[in-house]
Amino acid sequence: MREQSDYWLEYQGRLTEPMRYDSATDRYVPTSWDDAFSLIAKHLKNLASPNQAEFYTSGRASNEAAFLYQLFVRAFGTNNFPDCSNMCHEASGVALTQSVGIGKGSVTFDDFEHADAIFVLGQNPGTNHPRMLEPLREAVKRGAQVVAVNPLKERGLERFQHPQHALEMLTNGSEPLNTAFFRPALGGDMAMLRGIAKFLLQWEREAVAKGEKPVFDHDFIAEHTDGVDAYLAVLDETSWESLVEQSGLSLEEIEQAALMYRRAEKVIMCWAMGITQHVHSVATIQEIVNLQLLRGNLGRPGAGLCPVRGHSNVQGDRTMGINDRPPVVLLDNLEKRFQFKVPRDNGHNTVEAINAMVDGQAKVFIALGGNFAQATPDSPRTHQALQNCDLTVQISTKLNRSHLTAGKDALILPCLGRTDIDVQATGPQAITVEDSFSMIHASNGQLEPLSKQMRSEPAIVAGIAKATLGNHPVDWDAMIADYSRIRELIADTIPGFQDFNTRVQHPGGFYLGNSAGARQWKTTTGKANFKSNALLADLLPPQVRNSGQTPDLILQTMRSHDQYNTTIYGLDDRYRGVRGQRDVLFVNEADITRLGYKPGQKVDITSLWDDGVERKVVGFTLLAFDIPAGQAAAYYPEANPLVPLQSVGIGSHTPTSKSVSYTHLTLPTKRIV
Repeated sequence: MREQSDYWLEYQGRLTEPMRYDSATDRYVPTSWDDAFSLIAKHLKNLASPNQAEFYTSGRASNEAAFLYQLFVRAFGTNNFPDCSNMCHEASGVALTQSVGIGKGSVTFDDFEHADAIFVLGQNPGTNHPRMLEPLREAVKRGAQVVAVNPLKERGLERFQHPQHALEMLTNGSEPLNTAFFRPALGGDMAMLRGIAKFLLQWEREAVAKGEKPVFDHDFIAEHTDGVDAYLAVLDETSWESLVEQSGLSLEEIEQAALMYRRAEKVIMCWAMGITQHVHSVATIQEIVNLQLLRGNLGRPGAGLCPVRGHSNVQGDRTMGINDRPPVVLLDNLEKRFQFKVPRDNGHNTVEAINAMVDGQAKVFIALGGNFAQATPDSPRTHQALQNCDLTVQISTKLNRSHLTAGKDALILPCLGRTDIDVQATGPQAITVEDSFSMIHASNGQLEPLSKQMRSEPAIVAGIAKATLGNHPVDWDAMIADYSRIRELIADTIPGFQDFNTRVQHPGGFYLGNSAGARQWKTTTGKANFKSNALLADLLPPQVRNSGQTPDLILQTMRSHDQYNTTIYGLDDRYRGVRGQRDVLFVNEADITRLGYKPGQKVDITSLWDDGVERKVVGFTLLAFDIPAGQAAAYYPEANPLVPLQSVGIGSHTPTSKSVSYTHLTLPTKRIV
C-alpha cells in the first residue's frame, strides 16, 4: 500500500473495524475494541512521564470530542496538544490575542452585507473557502469594493459562476468578482500593508493642514487604542524604497490600494494561509490590525477582522481547550470543576512534537483525526518520527498515509463521520462545531453506519480514557450515553457556553460572541494595541543565505481545486487548467526559459537550507503559468518534503509553507518512493 498514491488510498472506502499492525507479517489485522483500548492504556501507563505522549487533533473533531480529549489528556498529566491550528492559523491566534485580546475574527457573516470594501489577502475562496464566494459576489453587485491580494490570480475571484443560478451555468456567463487584484512578492504583504498605512498618514497630515475631514478615526484611537504614536513613528522611519522593494509592487499600486481603503467607510480584512505561513506572519497580521485601528474598522457593523479557517471545527477545538499553551483561566476552571491538579507547563506544538519523536523523547502518538504524516512539513523526517514511536494510534474514517507510517505498535480505530447516525444508550446524539464567525451549530447524522464496529469520536476518546484512568475525573460511560452531559461540563468550564444545551437548539445555532467585536479589549493594556514591528531586513532566512547558493525561485505550496486539506478528490484542477496530475510546478514562462528548460519538461527540485539535510522531490512537470517572475507554486502535500522542519514563523512555530527557497532545478533522477 505504501507504493500507492494518496488519491488511491483515500478511495478504498470506509474503515469499518479496529485494526492492529502485525510487524511479523507487515500488515494490519482485525482486533477488538477492548484489546485496542487495553494496548493504548498499557503503553501510556508504561511511560516514564506523561510528556512522552503526543495527542494530535484534527479540526474535524466536534466540540464534544475535543472537550473530552483535552479533559482526558490533562487528567493524564500533559499539555502536549499538537494540532492542525499549529500548521495554519496559529499566527492569527498569537497576533490577534496580543493586539485585540482574542485570537478569533471579530466579524459575523452578516457583516459582509454592510461592508464598503472587503480585502481578501493570501486566500483562494474558490478553492479553499467556497462559502465566501457568495457574499463576495453580492458585495460586488451592490457596489462594494473587493480587493484581492495574492501572487496567484484565482479564477474563482476573477470570474465566478453561481452553481445554483441555472442561466449562468447554461450560458457559461459570469461576472468579475474582484474589483482590484494586487500581486505582491511572496511574503511582501506586510510591506504593502505598511505602505497603505504610510499613505493614510500622509493624507491625514494633509487633511489636518487644510482643515478638511481627518483620515484617521481620532475618537476611536483615543478611547480604544494604545501605542499609536510609536507606530506612526515607525511609519515615518520606513522608507518608500524599502516598501516598494519588499512588497514587489510599484508605488502606484500601493497608492491605489490605499485609496480604495480610504474611500471605504467600513472595511473587512480577510486572510488565510497566504498570510499565516511565513516567518513574519505574526507581524503581518498585526499590521492588518494596525491598519484597521487607524480608521476604527473594528467593533462596528460591516467592519472587522476575519481569519478564514478551512477545517469545520479548527476554531472550536481551540475554544474547547486543544491548546499546547493553554490560557490560565481554562486551567483554573478545569481544576476547580474536576478537582485534580491540572498540568501548568506548556506542551508540544506540532513542530516540537515531531522533533520530540525524532529524538526518541516522545514514544506514543495518538491522532484524533487528520493525516499527520502528510499534513506536516519535512515529510521524510516526520515519517521517521512516527516510525520511532512505540505506539501510533489513528482515529480515522478512511485510509491515509499516516496509517502506513506506523510505530512499532500501531492501531487504526474507525470512527463515525458527520453524516453517520450516532446512536448511544439514550438514543441518537447530536454534536456541535464552531465556525470562523464564532457561530455554534449542532448537527445530526442522516446515514446508517456501514458497520456496527464503527464508534463515534467521543466514544473512542472515552474508551481510551476509561482504560487508562478508570472513572477519573468523570464517569466516561455516562458522558457517552448522553452527549448533553458533555455539553453541561463545557458550560461549566468554557466561557460563553452558559445554557449550552438550550441555546444550541435554536435554529441556526447561537453566536458565541467576540470581545474585540464588542470593543472590549482583554489585553495587558486594556486597549487594542498598535504593534510596531520592524520589517524583515531580508525575506530570505539566514539558513538560506548561509547555504552559499542563490535560489532559482521562491516556492509556495497550495491546494488544488479538487482537494480539501490532505484529502484529494480528483487529479484535475479546473481553476488552473491542470488535468490528471499533481506533481507539477507552476512557473512563469520567462523563468522556465531563463533556467534553461521548456514547459512540459520534468525536473527534480531541491530545497535550500543550511543544515546538511537534502530535501528533494523528483519528476515534477514544469507548467508555464501566470505567476510573478521569480516565484513558483506546487501542490501540498506533494511539495511538503521541501519545507524544512526548522523553518517556522516567529512567535507561531507555523511551518513556512508559503515561502520555500530552493536551488537549481535539475533533470530528473530515478524516482524514489
